[in-house]
Amino acid sequence: MRDLEALPLPASGDRFPAVIEASQGTRSKFKYQPAEDVFALSHVLPPGLVFPLDFGFLPSTRGEDGDPLDVLVFGDEPLPTGALVDVRIVGVIEAEQRNATDAPPRRNDRILGVAESSHRFGQCRTLQDIGAPALDAIESFFVLYNRLRGRIFEPRGRRDAQTAIALIRAGERKRAEAAGASGTGAAQRGAA
Repeated sequence: MRDLEALPLPASGDRFPAVIEASQGTRSKFKYQPAEDVFALSHVLPPGLVFPLDFGFLPSTRGEDGDPLDVLVFGDEPLPTGALVDVRIVGVIEAEQRNATDAPPRRNDRILGVAESSHRFGQCRTLQDIGAPALDAIESFFVLYNRLRGRIFEPRGRRDAQTAIALIRAGERKRAEAAGASGTGAAQRGAA
């Protein structure tokens, strides 16, 4: 059994592996369970609401919420849950998230990447190449998605690929520190 959360990241560059948990156009959100090495159904969105892009995580990272960093993948067609795809990082939507009754909020950014094999998005290198209308729609989706789950999601800014890669490297260090502190190499995941 191989823990997908522990897949190594490249030592340098702007390309990273991403593991898909929810396919573009689906209402079903799966969550990787490393102890069992399976993707378990976490929840289903209401009729009319679907994931706008493939949604997953970056292995060997940890965010403030205890989960691997989230990644949204621009590609030519929906990828199946559990797919491993190489992505070129193009930016990040910085965001804070909290339960409706909790304070203070925690960072819960959305890293944005383009599938390496994409014909449609292959030339996209920056957030400007993606375009403001698409980014606005993604932010609106996550505001509504979290509201329906009893949480508040607040986009705080859009940053370039270099900022996103710095966040990935910080998340990689955070996971390594947690693994060293636990002595097991596997930290528990929180809510996605």
